[in-house]
Amino acid sequence: MNHMATLARTLPPGPRNPIMLGHLQSFRRDAPRFLLKTAREFGDVAYFRLAKQNTYLVSDPALIRDVLVTHQHNFTKSRLLQRAKALLGEGLLTSEAPLHTRQRRLVQPAFHRGRLAGYAETMIADAVRSRDRLVPNQTRDISVEMMRLTLAIVARTLFNADVEKEAPEIGDALGAILHLFEIVMSPFSEIIEKLPLPSVRRFHAAKKRLDETIYRIINERRQSGEDRGDLLSMLLLAQDEEGTGGMSDEQVRDEALTIFLAGHETTANALTWTWYLLSQNPEAEARFHDELRTVLEGRVPTPDDFPRLPYTTMIFNESLRLYPPAWGVGRMVAKPLEIGGYSLEYRDIVLMSPYVVHRDPRYYPEPDRFMPERWTAERKAQLPKFAFFPFGGGARMCVGEHFAWMEGVLLLAAIGQRWRFRLAPDQKIDHQALITLRPKYGMHMTPELYEK
Repeated sequence: MNHMATLARTLPPGPRNPIMLGHLQSFRRDAPRFLLKTAREFGDVAYFRLAKQNTYLVSDPALIRDVLVTHQHNFTKSRLLQRAKALLGEGLLTSEAPLHTRQRRLVQPAFHRGRLAGYAETMIADAVRSRDRLVPNQTRDISVEMMRLTLAIVARTLFNADVEKEAPEIGDALGAILHLFEIVMSPFSEIIEKLPLPSVRRFHAAKKRLDETIYRIINERRQSGEDRGDLLSMLLLAQDEEGTGGMSDEQVRDEALTIFLAGHETTANALTWTWYLLSQNPEAEARFHDELRTVLEGRVPTPDDFPRLPYTTMIFNESLRLYPPAWGVGRMVAKPLEIGGYSLEYRDIVLMSPYVVHRDPRYYPEPDRFMPERWTAERKAQLPKFAFFPFGGGARMCVGEHFAWMEGVLLLAAIGQRWRFRLAPDQKIDHQALITLRPKYGMHMTPELYEK
């Protein structure tokens, strides 16, 4: 829709739009804070432009439910995830129905609850190895440690592969891709991607490095012909609807890379923010260690301990509220419809931000305060359905949600029963909203042995 046609319809309130780029610069500078300020000033439905793109910020849980569940078939993925195909191909995160429906059906069994206990054993074993590498009073970047740990876990549990030796290179490649993703998201990305710019070359070099690992894992499994019952075997053995053919290496690569990256980047960030929040809240930290001491009695956690750690779960819940790894969810209008009394046209964008809704004082008194106690069963029951949605919702809700919950809680328990972390005195704290919500300056912390 052109700009004059947009003016002809009734638009929600919103910030005044600069003529050329709208609010693209503010959005790219710090999207979560821009969205939070916009929602607080203009309400549950706000309008602004990103370059020429009509954008609606929806922050009411009932309306979010309309977009993600009730009218989900009226929408496709946002521009961000459509452009993410430059990295992820036609994976679960980027594909549209009916391909997405088939892919989800293939992947879903790998995350059934019955498999989680087996995964949990690996999670705990890797967490113990990670905690044993820490040295008392030796400052480390905990964000790097958590990335290394969750990368090892997703590789071992879902692909039966050991990538620990490659972890630094993979981590560097992933970091480079996320930092360079602005290229892909610029209004002129289709042109920029074809230019021989240093930033474009770095993007493709990092993508090539990730592909090398994924294709090596695929080739090793194809050559062995072994069905190990993990996600990779499910993908390699998958047949099409008529049973006449399987997935190509490229199709398997797209799915594997999507799960490989999404399955460790998000949890690593959530854990990093959790260690930071605990270090700043001594009462919650003391109660956390008391629970671990009482429940575990000095032994290594087991999968059966997951439901026996309610306060640890509340801590992780509160961390996901304040620093949701997936800080924004976007949808593009495929069929015109009405949302909140406003008419949305084809190709308009709807943005919904967990970062914004999770800090709404209507649902969370003292929203900027770290309060794990707000996640008791009674208080959770009082929240509207989409007042908390760190894993999205509807048909595209994160397929690995239960995996992530178990991983987050058990890793906190295994590491926390031995260590507590103190923030380095010169550590600056701010977020960086790339695809996920990362700590902008890393998270340098000093481990101290916990002895009580």
